[in-house]
Amino acid sequence: MGKVCCVCGKEESSYKCPVCKEPYCSIDCCKSHKTKNCELSKPQEKNAIEDVKGAVKYDFPTEDTVPIEKLRQLRDSEDLKDCLKNPHVRNIMRGILADKNPTKAIASAMTEPIFVEMADACLKVVESQ
Repeated sequence: MGKVCCVCGKEESSYKCPVCKEPYCSIDCCKSHKTKNCELSKPQEKNAIEDVKGAVKYDFPTEDTVPIEKLRQLRDSEDLKDCLKNPHVRNIMRGILADKNPTKAIASAMTEPIFVEMADACLKVVESQ
């Protein structure tokens, strides 16, 4: 089923309200939609949510989930920044993200010493006490 206009219900609407992201099919429907006082929609899917205090936490943590604070510490790692300056490492990362089987792509990338160096820099931060 394609996108359905939020005003008239027709399928194949190709435009979205810039405020609430609801689909609409024409200028007339857009004008009609805006008279409804649309509001910013809440995200449907998130891997992490913010609680009342503003702290980020995971929806479905596992024993292998890395704490958010540890992930934030990666920003400050000079070793990691140095590794990411290498265009070969960045190309490997792009390849992993684009691959249909990222697990296999990571296993292949781990045969590259420069990628292992980058992974070690990450683990040094994430596994530190």
